[in-house]
Amino acid sequence: MPKIVENARQDFDGLAWDKNDEEWEEAQKALSKKSLCRRLELLVAEKFGKPATWITPMIIGGFNNLYRIRVEDVSPDILVRRPSVSQAQLPEEKTLREAATAKYIQQNTKIPTPQVIYYSDVSDVGPFIIIERVENKSTLSHALTTPGVDRSITHALDPNISQTTLENFYLKVANIILELSYQKFTRIGSLLEADDGSFSVGGRPITQNMSDMLQLANIPSFIFVPEYKTFQSSDEYYLHLARGHLVQLIFQHNDLVKSADDCRNKYVARQLFRQLAKQGRLSTFGFAEDNWSAQAKTRSSKLLPAPSNSDSFRLYGDDFRPGNILINDANEVVSVIDWEFTYSAPTQFVLDPPWWLLLDTPEMWDAGIDDWVKKYEFRLETWLSAMKEAEKSADSESRYTEFPLSAYMRESWETGRFWVTYAARKSWAFDTIFWNYLDESFFGRREDRVEKNELWKTRVHLLSEGARNAMEPFVERKIEEMKERKLVEWDPEEAKGYLAELLFDCDPKLAD
Repeated sequence: MPKIVENARQDFDGLAWDKNDEEWEEAQKALSKKSLCRRLELLVAEKFGKPATWITPMIIGGFNNLYRIRVEDVSPDILVRRPSVSQAQLPEEKTLREAATAKYIQQNTKIPTPQVIYYSDVSDVGPFIIIERVENKSTLSHALTTPGVDRSITHALDPNISQTTLENFYLKVANIILELSYQKFTRIGSLLEADDGSFSVGGRPITQNMSDMLQLANIPSFIFVPEYKTFQSSDEYYLHLARGHLVQLIFQHNDLVKSADDCRNKYVARQLFRQLAKQGRLSTFGFAEDNWSAQAKTRSSKLLPAPSNSDSFRLYGDDFRPGNILINDANEVVSVIDWEFTYSAPTQFVLDPPWWLLLDTPEMWDAGIDDWVKKYEFRLETWLSAMKEAEKSADSESRYTEFPLSAYMRESWETGRFWVTYAARKSWAFDTIFWNYLDESFFGRREDRVEKNELWKTRVHLLSEGARNAMEPFVERKIEEMKERKLVEWDPEEAKGYLAELLFDCDPKLAD
């Protein structure tokens, strides 16, 4: 009998997903109405002072819709990028942050990206970004995937791709990542553009996980940190991300919890992860400063030092991947697009090898996450070779690299540091990654043959007294919730108070 491969991603809220689909179906009806297209033409004509005409077809993306507009005596054509109704969360905020990031990258790096001509969070057509249209053949993802595969489905790396071709494509992306790594910031958060054209980190990070929480788990928006909140240290941000995993467990009413023991597994993993974040340990795991983990106590070789905990952060894109890199007929990179989930992040994030080397994510890999790991390790050597080549070229141009990315990325994979960042960023992949790839590295070997539903029993004694005492009442509440499928409308004060009860160390008014 063939082995049943378990999905490593936990379930989104089915009712929230259905509601979102219904809203999207309704919203689609208005996307190509003549009245909207006419308003778009008028908007562009007003900005350029010249007649403008919509060129079909409209492009429907995951979070945005694009309209090609031809402006008289202007070349190339331009694109109006509008957040998708029901798909894009926090559309006004997202638009301003994405446009500022794209403009910053265009002005301060060698990375080819479409020129941002105009943008605003208020207009007759809602939030928008007007960018130049870049002629292209396809995306890098299309070049890397198995030939003949339907472009509408998730791509996976062609298993028969030649080593030379793969290294050539990887090198193109390594150069982009290296270029991004030169940009430093003193805070963690999203970029904003001031009236004088200067840029600063002045908003909360808009992350893909945050978007999923709002769209597919019905997490109340008021439970997130304020719009202009930024973070001054990596430790503070790791604590924020760990808080987010508890938020997901607490406020996703449907489909996340399968049983009482499943709930205990999720609770214990999240509380332990948050304890480590609060102790400042997640930011040092897998580095020379790691003197706390079970793994570090048995390691004989010396590791590279951790980056600064404050004052030196790097741009990181949750959705940076080959699918957002455009290439021409000669397979040259002509543009990098979609900077919407890009923010100044802990430098630890950019010292990990990219998750997308196989194109698909570990939690969604058809053959299972263990198979993903095996295939990823094989391709990682090609990636590290490409990164070394990119660093060598940078050295020849006398461009100073503070961190040897190829060396740090190798250690990240070897120590499991890769999984800390991935788990911190992804609430629905968190549980599988914590128990399969982090738990024993953090705390030492578990007993042999522990049943999946009893993993929590091996670590519950490590929880703080408050977290232990709160576990069973919380589990009882979640099991009771399972009896009625519904989308909950939370009272803000009640929700913040409930969250504070499970964080143990914060004012209910702040709940962060």
